[in-house]
Amino acid sequence: MASREHHPSTSSSSEIKARVSSWRGNNAIHPVDIDIDAGTAVPAPSPVVCREVKHFKKWKPLLVPCFILANTVVFVITMYVNNCPQNSVSCLAKFLGRFSFQPLKENPLLGPSSSTLQKMGALEVSRVVDRHQVWLLITCIWLHGGVFHLLANMLSFLVIGIRLEQEFGFVLIGSLYVISGLGGSLMSSLFIQSSISVGASGALFGLLGGMLSELITNWSIYANKVASISTLLVITVINLAVGVLPHVDNFAHMGGFLAGFLLGFVLLIRPQYSWIAQKYTPPGYASTPAKPKFKTYQCALWVISLTALIVGFILGMVMLLRGVNANDYCSWCHYMSCVPTSRWSCKAEPASCSSDQIGSQLNLTCSSNGKSRTYTLPGATASQIQGLCTQLCN
Repeated sequence: MASREHHPSTSSSSEIKARVSSWRGNNAIHPVDIDIDAGTAVPAPSPVVCREVKHFKKWKPLLVPCFILANTVVFVITMYVNNCPQNSVSCLAKFLGRFSFQPLKENPLLGPSSSTLQKMGALEVSRVVDRHQVWLLITCIWLHGGVFHLLANMLSFLVIGIRLEQEFGFVLIGSLYVISGLGGSLMSSLFIQSSISVGASGALFGLLGGMLSELITNWSIYANKVASISTLLVITVINLAVGVLPHVDNFAHMGGFLAGFLLGFVLLIRPQYSWIAQKYTPPGYASTPAKPKFKTYQCALWVISLTALIVGFILGMVMLLRGVNANDYCSWCHYMSCVPTSRWSCKAEPASCSSDQIGSQLNLTCSSNGKSRTYTLPGATASQIQGLCTQLCN
């Protein structure tokens, strides 16, 4: 019988390469090391084979564009329902017809009135507690206060979301977005109970939190670890610092970030390279003892984060439905959402006015600042009075 000669030098040309990718950069080629015993025969050299590892598959971004389109469509519908020319005394950009904006004094973000946002599903704590309209915790993340608000959130979502969806797919990123938004709404409703809240900021901060926990739990597969985590922390701190300005719901930001951070350990976990190398090693090659798919610290973080997430949501929902005001247990926490200065006030009480209609004359007096004004407005509707009251009290 013919015997096969053993050529140790051929081992270098007989390697299997797996194509993987990292969200830090473009596709990269990572060699999968194969251990070969000294006494094992090696087959003749074969062409290098490149196989895409499903755990590092590049996904086509579909969810992010769909979510951006959905948010935009909802805003257009909101402006249609708002119908400023019919429901308000004055409007901005009247050439847009019923899509025109409320006056800047009433809404500086170029958007609808607060009463319209309430109709469309804005987060209003009294409705959640008294009427058990829990769905408002979700509907509010699809609403925006104005054009500026929508543009800022959707551009941020485009920058952050596309890269994440390419790496982890639409199911995981969609779940991270929605659950983080719910977490942001839940924390907001526990601390801010005197005004309505809308916007996708909580969900976006959840994506930032998910990116940070993904970097931590998959620590061993990344280069430039310190630079990456430092950049993420700086971006997060800057955005949270902006949240101390008035009319910004920083509790939604913090709640979304915390939910996304915990969820990232659960959803965005990656297997070890050594386990992948064994899985894709061709038959006939000797391999080292079986490697676990995940490291011990990854499993520990997975269990701790999932437990904390479930307990946190259950506890938060119970507190909310019982009408608990978290400010009663934390007297200084309100400073995390707004820091009062000589230039602005942090009072967020809804505008309230006393009105008196005499013929075509409407007399309004703001309850908060005592200002009074007379308008010529025969048969004023409730929405018109509320709009004028908001302008008078601001």
